[in-house]
Amino acid sequence: MIGFLGTVIGMIKAFFDMANAGNNIDVSLLSSGIYTAMVTTVTGLVVGIIAYFAYNFLVARVEKVVFKLEARTMEFMDLLNEPAA
Repeated sequence: MIGFLGTVIGMIKAFFDMANAGNNIDVSLLSSGIYTAMVTTVTGLVVGIIAYFAYNFLVARVEKVVFKLEARTMEFMDLLNEPAA
């Protein structure tokens, strides 16, 4: 969402600069806003990709812990259900 917000802000800046330029529209006016939009988009994508991999890593770790907990619980239940000697 950060990247999208930056993209919108950059495009607003580009259109604002273009509107204020009147008939003297120059490519450099637009390129500043577009540059801002692209940098924030890339930053948002990088953060999103890192967060996606971190999330999947943590989910895998939690699933391992849950599996071990279930296995140990079953072992304990088997001990409780053994007939008395």
